[in-house]
Amino acid sequence: MFNGIIFNQGIVKNIKKRPKGINIFVKSNLKLSKNDIGVSVACDGVCLTLISLKQGVMEFYLSKETIERSKFRYLKVKDKINLELPLKYGQKISGHICQGHVDTLGKILDINKIDKSYLFDFEIAKKERKNLIEKASICINGISLTISKKTLKGFQIWVIPHTFKLTNLSSLKKNGLVNIEIDILSKYVKNYFNEKK
Repeated sequence: MFNGIIFNQGIVKNIKKRPKGINIFVKSNLKLSKNDIGVSVACDGVCLTLISLKQGVMEFYLSKETIERSKFRYLKVKDKINLELPLKYGQKISGHICQGHVDTLGKILDINKIDKSYLFDFEIAKKERKNLIEKASICINGISLTISKKTLKGFQIWVIPHTFKLTNLSSLKKNGLVNIEIDILSKYVKNYFNEKK
């Protein structure tokens, strides 16, 4: 479990294709040792298991399911990804509860700088739009953000300069893709009331 507050990024150093998956190698400054092998790490919001660590380069295996559900199918060497270690018991939650289970991809329709902040406009799959709630939390590339407005094709978010600088949102362009995890609490509540009907 994560909370979507990003302090670290990694750079993809290598990608090895396998018959039904890929292994990715990510260089970062996360404070990890070989004793941490097996720990979960949120990589652009996707919960992955650390399988090796050599000289600050982390290795992860991605199954076919993970590749198909995330933007990792388009991953390239030198891409920057947001990284977050799992929450520890008693740790302050500054964002919201994130599982690392991507629901869908979002396409960037527009990015506008307004004063010092940035307004992002996203399009998502029609079947996922019904789960969006204005002012609810949403996880984008592993970042805890707030839906400022629902739109016909998706939603908008505002990004403050601090978040823009510390995450890979600063490297995104129009028509780019992001991993999206919709707030699990809103999905549980919606599912509960649908079952009560």
